[in-house]
Parts: sequence; structure tokens; C-alpha cells
Amino acid sequence: MGRLFGTDGVRGKANADLTPELALAIAVAAAHTLAESDRSHAPLAVVGRDPRASGEMLEAAVVAGLASAGANVLRVGVLPTPGVAFLVGETKADLGVMLSASHNPMPDNGIKLFAAGGHKLPDEVEMRIEAAIEANAATAWERPTGAGIGRVHDLLDGADHYVQHLVGSVPHRLDGLKVVVDCANGAAADIAPVAYKEAGAEVIAIHAEPDGLNINDGCGSTHLDVVRAAVVEHGADLGLAHDGDADRCHAVTADGEEVDGDQIMAILALAMREAGTLTEDTLVATVMSNLGLRLAMSREGIRLVETRVGDRYVLEELRASGLALGGEQSGHIIVPAYATTGDGVLTGLHLMSRMAATGRSLADLGSVVTKLPQVLVNVPVGDRTVGATAPAVVAAAERAEAELGETGRVLLRPSGTEPLVRVMVEAATEGTAREVAERIAAEVRQASPA
Repeated sequence: MGRLFGTDGVRGKANADLTPELALAIAVAAAHTLAESDRSHAPLAVVGRDPRASGEMLEAAVVAGLASAGANVLRVGVLPTPGVAFLVGETKADLGVMLSASHNPMPDNGIKLFAAGGHKLPDEVEMRIEAAIEANAATAWERPTGAGIGRVHDLLDGADHYVQHLVGSVPHRLDGLKVVVDCANGAAADIAPVAYKEAGAEVIAIHAEPDGLNINDGCGSTHLDVVRAAVVEHGADLGLAHDGDADRCHAVTADGEEVDGDQIMAILALAMREAGTLTEDTLVATVMSNLGLRLAMSREGIRLVETRVGDRYVLEELRASGLALGGEQSGHIIVPAYATTGDGVLTGLHLMSRMAATGRSLADLGSVVTKLPQVLVNVPVGDRTVGATAPAVVAAAERAEAELGETGRVLLRPSGTEPLVRVMVEAATEGTAREVAERIAAEVRQASPA
């Protein structure tokens, strides 16, 4: 069996790559692995999904697998990924399962797993689950019978508890703000408009009518043109766009200009430092964050810690160091005081709270970060490790960084799932960034031809 888990769970085309049989096997292995330390009680699992049509089928398989492994199941229905993680902690469950492919198109689906407390799994635990799947396939696992089989119940007020938690986290009410929210026809379709309204904002919701087939279809955080147009049309103060499972948030100003995750992190970092809640005046971001964020935080006296790409690595650093804010350029923002994973609706609430508290526009707040042009070239290779580490490639990257100095940087990163080396260059101008990126990409192609 190849590596199942990617940077954010297991993902693939539903009923082709991600089959009910595989979903059941993952659920059984997860139940055995994540609840193996304490068998004094039947394990408890929380299961949620986004509104994809295939989620109904996969949910049935996951629930069956968990119950067959002796785990009791609480189904929470359609709910954002961070809502499922929150309820894992609230119910003191042993594990959680979220069925979603995030911002991917409808034919895809995925399985995200959470350990007790609602935390994403480290690589080592994912590898143990994969090993358990292989072991179960080779040797039939012992199945409970009679009273040992897990029971299944619906948690009918889970969404209400989650909304109350979100609204209760807001440091300043949103009265006077008008926001357009693009719900991506996804898991936030009901949650986001309600949470923003209860916090005081005037809300115009678009793409909030999921039918199981239209999730992320020309809308949401990967298609900002729609929310841009709606903000200008309605004269709103800002727009927010979520993805299919609402664990990320992108924003646009009243003029329709994008405010990405790097700018949102900077805005929240300054607000939290002012409130005395930014632990050690430190922000955690990934290596893909724009150099403009690094320069802005340095200028403001805020330390920036870098991690690998993936919000779970940001969370691992936050937890290990006891820090209070982190995230990704893609809009996954984590505030550990209120969430165990990226939470798009929470991010939107706190971003608007800062606007309301200061009386400043989103454009003004976001101007703290001046983004440098960033060019990314995906280079097909025969061997991604060789392509990224060959002496000629490394030397070319080092020469480029010396040329760019403090006004740019180079990042070489082999893809975790494809035969590609990603060459990312930031520079003072887009032309310079592109020229340098293509120069290094040529060395990568020569070092490991596809």
C-alpha cells in the first residue's frame, strides 16, 4: 500500500480512489489506534461532513467501521471541520472524523482525523494507522459482538454549541459593519451567516445553498472575483470567502482588493499584542509565507517562527512552544485559545472585531504588510529528491539568494505527492522573480529530467 495520508488527511475521487471499503478500513484502524490506550470504556467518536453528495455514502462507511470496532459514534451532520474538532474536545471524545476535500471540486472527497481534544494527527500516528490498515487486511481483526458493538447517535445541538463558542470568542462586537460572505456552497452555509449576525454584523450571504453537487463550484476562497463584485455591488465594508469545509478564510476590502492569510495574520498579531495575548510577541507561519510578512513583523518587533507547509505543522509548533497565533498564507489561521485547527469563521469574526474596535478599514489594517512579488514554478522531474538537492541546483539557489539580498528569497521544495520540484522566488519586482525562478528551474530540469 502506498502512502495514504497527505498534508491534510486522505483525499481522492470519491468512489474511485476513496471508496467506502477504504473509508471503513481507515475508520477501524483509527478507532484501534487512537483509542488503544484506554479500554476501560467504549471509545467515543465524533463524525461530521461537508455537504458533498458522496459524504452521505462515506459517512455511512465510516460510522459502520467505527461501530464495528466497538466505538460509540456521535454524528453531527454537516459542519465545518473546526466545528467537528471543537466538538471532539467538548464531548471528550477519543477521536473525530471529518469527511471533506476542503477546497477541492465536488467529485473529490477526503477523510480528516482528529485525536482526543480535537487535534490533528502527527506523522507518526498517521503511519501507525496505515500500518494497522495493512495488518487488518492481512489478518482479520477481532470483532466485538453483542453489547460490544458501538452505538450510533445524532448530536442535534452540536452546531448551536459551536456557534455560541465562536460568538463568545469575539473581543469587540461587529455592530455597524456590513459583510458579504461567500460560503462556497459548503459546510459554512448555515454556520457563517448566523455567527456573523449574532456578533452584530449586517450579513449578505452568497453561495449558501448547497445541493451536494455545487460545493466550491466557481465560488469560495479559490474564486474571489465573485465576492469582490458582490462587495462593490452592496457597498459592503468587506467580503469574506470560505472554502468547502470552512477551515480557511480569505478577505477582500471595500474596493475588492484581496487580503490574504499573511495580511490577516499580521492584523491579528498586532491586535493580540496590543491586548497582551500574543505570547512572547511571536507569530508562527510556514516557509511559504511572503517575505513581506517577515519584513512587517520585524519592523513591528514581532518574532516570526517558520514551519513546514501545512497547518498541522503550525499547530505542532504552537502547542510545543505555548504560542498564541499562527497560520498559512492560504488562509488557515489558528488561534489556540479558541480552536485546535484553522477556523475560517473564527478568523472572520476576529478580523471584523479588529475593524470595529479601531474604526479602521480593512485596506488600512492590511497595509501593514507590503507583499513582494512571488513566482512559483512547478518543475516535473524524474526524482524529486535529486531535483531539489543536486549540487548544481543548490549552488544556483545560493547564487540567486546572494543576488537578491534582503529584498528576496528562494525556496526549493519537492512535492509531497507528485514528481515535481516547486521553485518559489520572491523579489522586488515580478520580472526579477520570474527570471530567477526560471533560471533555477532550468538547473532542476537538467539535474533530474522528467
